[in-house]
Amino acid sequence: MNGAVSVPPDPPDPSESREPSGPAPEARTAPEARTAPEVGAAPEVRTAAGAVRGSLEAGVAVFRGIPFAEAPVGELRFAAPRAAPGWDGVRPALSYGPPPPQGGHFGMEALCQGATDDWLTLNVWTPEPGPGAGLPVMVWIQGGAYTIGTSALPEYDGGRLARAGVVVVTFNYRVGLEGFGQFTGAPANRGLLDQIAALEWVRENIRAFGGAPDRVTVFGQSAGGGSVAALLAMPRAAGLFGRAVAQSVQGTFLSPELAADVATACAAELGLKPTVSDLRTVAPARLSAAGDTVGAALDRHARRWGVAAHRSLPVAPVVEGDTLPATPWQALAGGAARGIPLLVGHTRDEQRLFTVIDGLLGQVTPEQAATALRDFGPGPDGPRRYRAGCPAAGPDELYERVHSDRLFRMPSLHLAEARAAAGGRVHVYELTWRAPGLDGAFGACHGLDVPLVFGNLDRGQPAVLIGDQPSPEAAALSARMRAAWTAFATHGDPGWPAYDTGRRLVQLFDVRPAVTADPERTSRLIWQDHTFSPIALRP
Repeated sequence: MNGAVSVPPDPPDPSESREPSGPAPEARTAPEARTAPEVGAAPEVRTAAGAVRGSLEAGVAVFRGIPFAEAPVGELRFAAPRAAPGWDGVRPALSYGPPPPQGGHFGMEALCQGATDDWLTLNVWTPEPGPGAGLPVMVWIQGGAYTIGTSALPEYDGGRLARAGVVVVTFNYRVGLEGFGQFTGAPANRGLLDQIAALEWVRENIRAFGGAPDRVTVFGQSAGGGSVAALLAMPRAAGLFGRAVAQSVQGTFLSPELAADVATACAAELGLKPTVSDLRTVAPARLSAAGDTVGAALDRHARRWGVAAHRSLPVAPVVEGDTLPATPWQALAGGAARGIPLLVGHTRDEQRLFTVIDGLLGQVTPEQAATALRDFGPGPDGPRRYRAGCPAAGPDELYERVHSDRLFRMPSLHLAEARAAAGGRVHVYELTWRAPGLDGAFGACHGLDVPLVFGNLDRGQPAVLIGDQPSPEAAALSARMRAAWTAFATHGDPGWPAYDTGRRLVQLFDVRPAVTADPERTSRLIWQDHTFSPIALRP
C-alpha cells in the first residue's frame, strides 16, 4: 500500500481494537529536510495577477490577503465570482483580507465594522517558496453554518501544518445571504462558486509558491466539511483537487423552494422582494441584519422549514440542479468523484458544544428530549428507534445523540458508506478525546478537531476547549492528527485501513488511538434506511 505509514496486509479482527501500526507521527514527515526560506528575507512570489511580498515566520513564508476574485459589489453584487484584476509593482501580502459580511452569531459581525469590500482573498503558508518544489497543497474551507466565517481566525494559522512539508491555503468565501440567498437574477450557491474560484487560483498560481497543482487536497470542517462534500458533487469542481477531507459534515442542504421561501422572508424584513434588482443597493450589513431577524424568530417558520428552522440553519447550499445537481450522498452513491480518495469523520460528542453554550448541560427535560427525537430523528419512527436502540439513555443522552447524529455524525458516516458502496477509497475516523476545558464538560465536541489538526492549541476559541496551557497529551494527539492529515495529502493514506461496508474499520483518535470496527453501530442502524435528501418546503 502506497503511503508514508505502513499497514499490515491483513486487516485486524473486526471485533477487536488495535493500536495503529507504522512509525511514530514524527517519522511520517521530515520538515527539517526542506530548504527553509532565507532568514530575514522578505519572500516575493509572482502570481498571474502580479508580484506579492510576504513575511517569514518561524521558517515558513507567509502571504496574506491575496485577492483571488474581484470584489463582489456594485454590478457584481450577487454575481458569480470574477477573476481579480492585475496590479503593477509588488503588492504587500502581510495582512488578512477583510471578512465577508455576516450575521451576529458569536460577535462575528463586529469584525466587519469599518471593513473594506474586497472580501475574496486568500492566504498561503509555504516552507519552500518558488517553482520546482512540487509540495502537496492543503486548501482549507472554514465552517460557520454557512452564515459566519473568516480565514483570519487565529486557529486557522497554517504555519504548523506547513512546517510538515505542505503548502497550506486558506480563503474567505461569501456566507449568509450574500453567498447562499436564493435571489431571482442571481446564480445559486455563490459561496460554493467562490470556493471553486479559489481552487482555480490555486491551480494557476500555487506552483510559484512551491506547491504542485496536481497534488491538491481540500479539507474543511462543519459547513466547510459540507462544502467539501458539495464540491465532490459539483461538475464545475472536477479536476481542481485530487484528495478530500470532510470533517463533521454539516448535513443541511436545501431544496430550491425552501431556499426561495427563506429569501422571501429575509427580503420582507426590508420591505423588498428577493430579487437582485431590489437588493443590490441594500448595504450588506442591513441584509445580514435582516437574516438575523428572521433567524431570531424561526418558531413562526418551523412548520414550513422543518429542521432548517428547528436549529437556526435556514441558509445552506441549494440542490438546484445546475451548480449543485444532487446531494453529496446521492452523487457519491452514483460514482461521482470515485477516483478522489476521501478522508471523513466526526467527533463523538458533536452536540455538546451547543448544549454547553445553551446552558442545557445536565438540564435537558424529558419533554425537550422527546421534542428533539421528533424533530431530528429519522422520520416518524425515529423516537421509537432511539428509545429501542438506547434503552438506558436518559433525556440528556437522547437529546445530544439525536442532534449529533442528524446534523454531523450520520451525514459524515453516510458519505463514507456511499463512497465505499460505489467502489471508491475512503478512510473514516472519530475523535473521542475529551477536551479538558470546563473540567471536561465539552467532551469530544464539535470543532475540537480543528485546533488539533492545525496544531494551534492555545489561541482563539481552542483555548476555551483545551486550556491556556495545553497538556503534553493534547500536544501528542495534535501531532498524531497533523501527521495523519499531511500523510493523506502527500500519499493518500492516513495510516489506517480503508473503510468498507463489511468490516467498517474506523480510526479512533484519543489518548491511546486505536482502529476499531463499527464504533457507532447503534446510531448507524437507527439511520441506515434514512436518505439525506434536500430539506423540502412543507405545505
